[in-house]
Amino acid sequence: MLTTESLRADFPALEGITYLNTAAESIPPRCVGEAIAQYTHDKGLGMRGRVPHFAAVEACREISAKLVGLKTEEVSFCSCSSEAYNLLAGALDLGPEDEVVVSDLDFPAGATPWLRAARPPRVKVWRARQGELRTEDLLPLLGAKTRLVQVSLVSFYNGFRIDWPALRDAVRSLAPQAALSVDITQAFGRVELGCSDADILISSTHKWTLGIHGGCVIGVPEVGAERLTTKAGGWFHLTNAFEADRFEKAVTKPGAASFSVGMPNFVSLYALNASLRYLDGIGIDAISRHADPLVTRVHAGLVDLGLAPLAPLRPEFPTGIVSFIHPRSTEIHAALEREEIHVMHQAGRVRVAVHGYNTADEVARLLGVIGSCL
Repeated sequence: MLTTESLRADFPALEGITYLNTAAESIPPRCVGEAIAQYTHDKGLGMRGRVPHFAAVEACREISAKLVGLKTEEVSFCSCSSEAYNLLAGALDLGPEDEVVVSDLDFPAGATPWLRAARPPRVKVWRARQGELRTEDLLPLLGAKTRLVQVSLVSFYNGFRIDWPALRDAVRSLAPQAALSVDITQAFGRVELGCSDADILISSTHKWTLGIHGGCVIGVPEVGAERLTTKAGGWFHLTNAFEADRFEKAVTKPGAASFSVGMPNFVSLYALNASLRYLDGIGIDAISRHADPLVTRVHAGLVDLGLAPLAPLRPEFPTGIVSFIHPRSTEIHAALEREEIHVMHQAGRVRVAVHGYNTADEVARLLGVIGSCL
């Protein structure tokens, strides 16, 4: 997908290292640095700089919508996924009589706002078995009181990918009043999503999208925009922020636009616009075709070494993440670091993340060093 020459040209920071930690932090391509430099130039124009600033926001909205499968007007931005989920909690305004379903493979940002609500709803946990979330285990958790089902398309913890059609059909059938929310952070930019029929999609911008911190993509299909309109104060998301009646009422733009409560973080959107257009130029399908076989090699190689990946390998549901737990994980991680092989290590868990800029030789190096520690 990327030649040796284009890798060096587009990702100079990868020279001399094997970077397998994109699920935590990406290595942005050179064009992102150029976009940040452009932002700096435009910022130097003072108030006149707002013309290119807002043009960059709209360009980013356009490419973001294309890649998540929504209309441009159905996409907006906030600062991070934690902000997005807290705004979602405000939009839903749940109470003790309502029920929320989350999974134990979710990132805390999507799982905890319901525990901190002023009037906490009842939270039910869809628990994984053998590293996978099984639809049959979800069914008893759904019912007439379910108001939200929150999942991650790909789990940050072990790389398990949801069977989206099965999940969607179960929720729509058994919990017709529920909003279906999906965190696409660990999938967006790496694999084809196929979940544009969720009620809300949320993604950070500094992982597989190859962007930087300070951004979050929000997608809300217009069919459910009224229900998922935030109740937050602010100004950028209001239609009457500077009108004569602004101290009498606050009129909010519907749906995704209501999540942009303040001034956009322009620099992160300059960066995201550049990184998503870079990825789109390659093709998400091409990235998946290149990187998915490498994930298979990592999974098979760990099994050959006697290690047990935390999620089953299911080629029909591609993912970029493979994780395992081992009592000598600290030693394994230290050995990998000495060889400039970068992975995530946390509480005995080692997580390997494979993106389009990784190669078969890098996977072989990874497995060789891990094998030497066992």
